[in-house]
Amino acid sequence: MTRYNSASEYYKKIFNHRVQKISIDAGFTCPNRDGKKGRGGCTYCNNDTFKPFYCSPEKSISQQLTEGIAFFSEKYKAQDYLAYFQSFSNTYAPFEELKKMYQEALAIQGVIGLVIATRPDCVDEQILDYLAELSKKYFILIEFGVESTKNETLKKINRLHTFEETKQALKWSAERNLNTGIHLILGLPNETEEEMLQHAVEISKLKFTFLKLHQLQIVKKTMMAKDFEKKPEDYTLFTLENYIDFVVKFMELLSPEIIVERFTSETPAEMLIAPIWGRVKNFEIVHKIEKRLVELDSGQGKLFSIAK
Repeated sequence: MTRYNSASEYYKKIFNHRVQKISIDAGFTCPNRDGKKGRGGCTYCNNDTFKPFYCSPEKSISQQLTEGIAFFSEKYKAQDYLAYFQSFSNTYAPFEELKKMYQEALAIQGVIGLVIATRPDCVDEQILDYLAELSKKYFILIEFGVESTKNETLKKINRLHTFEETKQALKWSAERNLNTGIHLILGLPNETEEEMLQHAVEISKLKFTFLKLHQLQIVKKTMMAKDFEKKPEDYTLFTLENYIDFVVKFMELLSPEIIVERFTSETPAEMLIAPIWGRVKNFEIVHKIEKRLVELDSGQGKLFSIAK
């Protein structure tokens, strides 16, 4: 029995073969970095935690994809690729520049689509219309960094967009039948367990495709690391066992229609301050969550009809 709506199963159904994301750093910034809304970026953010060796804005999009494909083609045979515009806000540029970047990526042999990470306040109807047109021929997924449904939290972590802007971006995307994903961070400063569980209720009211969850991690060279050092009492970081138990509760409240792509994130050990969970890998945590769901005879959406 499947206890949650798994992204791996979804991708198997639509592609029928292995598809690998290739990360790209195309040199974007964000409106909370360049002064349009603020400076400094999100307090928790250090993009170096997830950039592979071939990923650098000093290289062209074509070069990054070519090197990434060469790397993964040695590990796995017979696969296609999704160009993953991952670093910072990848719709935050003039429209014609965006078109050139996306077209450059799609021109690489083996690339069958785009995954575009961005913010809810960095899309408009023009770019969404263009992506909807591309989606007639390619797989297109827009990933929105939502992080919290609480505006107070979003201000505190210096995201400087609102949950209302999230709802608007998802509404526009749904009207165009675009695949969308959202990111949520569990354990942000001053959020209680009840408030974090309410995130599951609130996002289940929205129309989107994929959900990525991850635990709050305090990473070196971030504003949050400095704040954590000064005011550790503002942070209640999950232990591994507590996180597994919490995710089960969260999943019970989540709409069964939402596809879950990720439960955790994994920061390189040399960059991580806290929490320290040892050498446990993401796939091992997924296994622990699946095991706990079975032990409790629980699953995604178990309490959805009650909570909504």
